Amino acid sequence: MDQQSKTNDQKPKLKVCGLTKLDQIEELIYLNTDYLGFIFYDRSPRYVLNTLTLEEIKSINHKGKVGVFVNENIDRVFEISERAGLNYIQLHGDESDDFISELRLKLDKQIGIIKVFRIGTELKNLKFKIQNSKLEVDYFLFDTDSIAFGGTGKSFDWQILNDLEIDKPYFLSGGISEEIVKNITLLKQKPFALDINSKFEIEPGNKNIDKIKEFKKLLNLSVEK
Repeated sequence: MDQQSKTNDQKPKLKVCGLTKLDQIEELIYLNTDYLGFIFYDRSPRYVLNTLTLEEIKSINHKGKVGVFVNENIDRVFEISERAGLNYIQLHGDESDDFISELRLKLDKQIGIIKVFRIGTELKNLKFKIQNSKLEVDYFLFDTDSIAFGGTGKSFDWQILNDLEIDKPYFLSGGISEEIVKNITLLKQKPFALDINSKFEIEPGNKNIDKIKEFKKLLNLSVEK
């Protein structure tokens, strides 16, 4: 069975992004959350190094720790990935093919790379980028375009994804909520994972764990190990 068929047949995994609190992270691990997202972009209100150290992040016992970077330099990405014990690098900026190739060579081979495509009005350019992509990445992530590089709480028109030939498993982000998740059934190629953030917060970086539990039930995912 090819990767696309596998993706379409399975239930989506769940990534909770913008984490800043160790107690909430432990709760999410207990709830069997697949991916934990830590934002290393200092202009974000969810900048993780304002509240946690790299050593604290490294001590978190989980195989799905994702570091989110925006137009960061390669040496800094590498340093943080090593010191924080990251399993995935999410590139959320305007990183070039050459940047990604160089980063791939520098990173441990076991670390996955997720490349974000921010969907706004330039759809023709987006389609060209994706369908001519030779990126050395493991996953795509589709998010709503914004000057803040995510965390808007706004969704884009998912119908756009049906017009793309997506040759990698992808994360779906951008204002994911209980109200719109049913629209996944309209997608020809289903997301590998859903990426939730601001719709499940009390305030930036402070997650509403009860709301996440309910969302997991809605997705028919296991809420306990």
